Amino acid sequence: MKLPPADSPLGQLMARLPRAGRVEWIGLRPARDVPMEAVAQARAVEGVGLVGDRYAGGSGKRGLTLIQAEHLPAIAALAGHDTVPPATLRRNVVVSGIPLVALKGRRFRIGDAVLEGTEPCDPCSRMEDALGAGGYNAMRGMGGLCARIVEGGELRLGDAVEALPAAAVGEGS
Repeated sequence: MKLPPADSPLGQLMARLPRAGRVEWIGLRPARDVPMEAVAQARAVEGVGLVGDRYAGGSGKRGLTLIQAEHLPAIAALAGHDTVPPATLRRNVVVSGIPLVALKGRRFRIGDAVLEGTEPCDPCSRMEDALGAGGYNAMRGMGGLCARIVEGGELRLGDAVEALPAAAVGEGS
């Protein structure tokens, strides 16, 4: 995604975030058809993914997936549940306090790693089994973000999620 020039009015608005986010949950799925495992930290490897996750070594465009903590109650309500555990939604990282949509096409830091938001992480048909009838639609628009790992490093619970300045990563030009 090409961002508008950093010095344009829209570029300035898109670059301004109210605060940093925070990592609330990290999960890995070691193999197909097994539950996600909650972990306190994970190692992100550039061009590979998260060590111990079944998707590591894939396209690189989807090194990891993120979802906003603020969307979990809305997804639960739309699916007819009181709560939805993060592992049910099959995303690697749950973050709070920062709008993930604002990180699409941008680089950002979590812990020691630098990531780049590549595309929305749309729900898959498995959400029908996980959330019940209508689960796919309950997640639409709130499925999160796929990210490419630009610089590897450790991600930990409680780490800040911070957008990097566009000028620092050559965006908007």
